[in-house]
Amino acid sequence: MFAQLAPSPSPSPANLSRFGQGRSFRKCTYAVSASLPTANSSRPSIQIAGGKDLNLDVTRKDDSVGFKLEANEDEIDWMNLESDIRLWTRALRPVQWYPGHIMKTEKELREQLKLMDVVIEVRDARIPLSTTHPKMDAWLGNRKRILVLNREDMISNDDRNDWARYFAKQGIKVIFTNGKLGMGAMKLGRLAKSLAGDVNGKRREKGLLPRSVRAGIIGYPNVGKSSLINRLLKRKICAAAPRPGVTREMKWVKLGKDLDLLDSPGMLPMRIDDQAAAIKLAICDDIGEKAYDFTDVAGILVQMLARIPEVGAKALYNRYKIQLVGGCGKKFVKTLGLNLFGGDSHQAAFRILTDFRKGKFGYYSLERPPL
Repeated sequence: MFAQLAPSPSPSPANLSRFGQGRSFRKCTYAVSASLPTANSSRPSIQIAGGKDLNLDVTRKDDSVGFKLEANEDEIDWMNLESDIRLWTRALRPVQWYPGHIMKTEKELREQLKLMDVVIEVRDARIPLSTTHPKMDAWLGNRKRILVLNREDMISNDDRNDWARYFAKQGIKVIFTNGKLGMGAMKLGRLAKSLAGDVNGKRREKGLLPRSVRAGIIGYPNVGKSSLINRLLKRKICAAAPRPGVTREMKWVKLGKDLDLLDSPGMLPMRIDDQAAAIKLAICDDIGEKAYDFTDVAGILVQMLARIPEVGAKALYNRYKIQLVGGCGKKFVKTLGLNLFGGDSHQAAFRILTDFRKGKFGYYSLERPPL
């Protein structure tokens, strides 16, 4: 069954605002849109994983677009999916989280950065672009830097290879780690020491005694910084838990005789302007739960999963025995709430988010490297 939509113009803010006022948005807080590229289309700089179910069968006929929720395309334009995510979030309450301990320690962290020989930035491998602070480059300047993509066990091998190639082209040293099991931790320690190895060489030239290399581990909340330090030390020194905001103070710890590590609280911008990125932080549990509405976030996750080839609407049906009607994720969440939780949409949303975070749909990145 086809729903006829007018041809979609380029997703400018003005157009997005107009879309947000459409009839489909009154029925579903975030409707699936079909965008066709034009010669003048402006494209966002971030790509998101897309796929075949809900495969978009888009055809032109008399200046109209045929939109079918079950099609057979193997790929979806990830840039268009990113535009859709931005469109879906416009009708929602903004996701914002800036607890007091982050405000307090941000200034202290900038001062500590001046003492560091090398900085280790940890990101979530599922959303590497959304888990970097917009001021990170300005903070680090020319300081030596290692990029760690943690939770490599939660993405596919293809995702891993794509991101490795992308960062290699930029000349960025990247290490994939699994903070829970310790994979990649020792390699990270060796690389940090080697990058900062010239520190003591310069000190000897000045007649100074050698000292430990200082490495700061920084990144967004709940990306696995403290767990990674504990793995490097082979004992639990830093408090770690699978939720944002556990680390609230900076702490120096010693790794052997020649490496000092700084564990720091997760750093977020005071205001997150990119709400597509903010939604992905919520989906991956990289921001505090008080920052978002579970039903809204789970609804958008359903619509994203339906666009990932390895998941799709069929996998959602197989797990929950519910059809994705009209491509509306929020209706899907409400139906699941009626079927399993006595009408409690919050519990239904929590179940969907937990299933994704535990890999019940498989392990896939929600972002792709920019072209």
